[in-house]
Amino acid sequence: MPSRELRSWMWAEALALLERAERLHRQFFQIAPAEHGAWEAPVDLFETERALWILVALPGVAPAQVRTHLDTGILVVSGERALPAALRAGTIHRLEIPYGRFERRIELPPGRFEVERQELTHGCLVLELRKR
Repeated sequence: MPSRELRSWMWAEALALLERAERLHRQFFQIAPAEHGAWEAPVDLFETERALWILVALPGVAPAQVRTHLDTGILVVSGERALPAALRAGTIHRLEIPYGRFERRIELPPGRFEVERQELTHGCLVLELRKR
C-alpha cells in the first residue's frame, strides 16, 4: 500500500474513533426534554430473585442533594449537581460533566417494590428495591 493511501486510511480511522467517542459521551450524559429542564444520569438496572438493584451515575453529587421516590412502577431520582464555588469565577475551557438540576425517571419491571437500601458511593447511587 503506497504511503499516501496509508496516511489517508489512518486519518479516516482516527476520525471514526473520535466520532465513536463523541457518540458514547453523548449517550452517557443526555439532556432531558425541555419540559424537565434537567440532565439525565445514566442508569444500570439488575434483577435478582429477591430484589432490583439500580446504579445511577452521579459524579460529584453530594448525598444530601439526592432525592428518590417510587411512583406506581416508576422510580424517580432527582437532585442537583452544583458547580463548586471556587470555580464559579473561573474561565471554562471545557465543560463535559453536566451541572444543575437532574431528574431520571426509571420504569421498573412489573411488581411491587420498596426501597431496602440507598447509598451514594464512588460517584454512584446504589439502590436496592426489595420485591414485595
